Amino acid sequence: MKIKSLDPRIDRLGIELEPKTAYSPAREMDQWQTYEVFHQQNRGEQHMHVGIVHAPNADMALLYAKELYARRPKCVNIWVVKTSDVTGTQYEDSDMFDPATDKSYRETEAYKNTRSVIEKFKKKNPNLSKHTPELEMAENSDGRPKTKQSNSSTEDKDKKKPGIVIGKKK
Repeated sequence: MKIKSLDPRIDRLGIELEPKTAYSPAREMDQWQTYEVFHQQNRGEQHMHVGIVHAPNADMALLYAKELYARRPKCVNIWVVKTSDVTGTQYEDSDMFDPATDKSYRETEAYKNTRSVIEKFKKKNPNLSKHTPELEMAENSDGRPKTKQSNSSTEDKDKKKPGIVIGKKK
């Protein structure tokens, strides 16, 4: 005796109530592919995953997706992708999403010995240190750089130049 069903696909298979033989594979087109459905509510927004449809090909998947997921909610675009084509990461590889913990380059502590490294480099390469800028670099007692001003700048401060005075009457 064969199974009677409301689904015509079941009736077409002609499945016996008590199978006499071992499992036999289904005929072609009896097992449809699954497609992931993404839709876009407004133009320019991102596509969102809304569900899955079973279809024999991509054109039918688009039609089914439109009927199932775009009839009532607002929709301007639909994508369908074979479920077998979707790839993802393994849970064992989740450490690739951990943020970088060493961010010393953001702190000034990472550069505290930069001056000594530069001085060592200059000692090894004496030809490079021949060029000296107008302001000579020197270090304070705490190791921070300070500038030596030339005498010409102090002389300029002593000379008072006539200028425009705002807010005073003559």
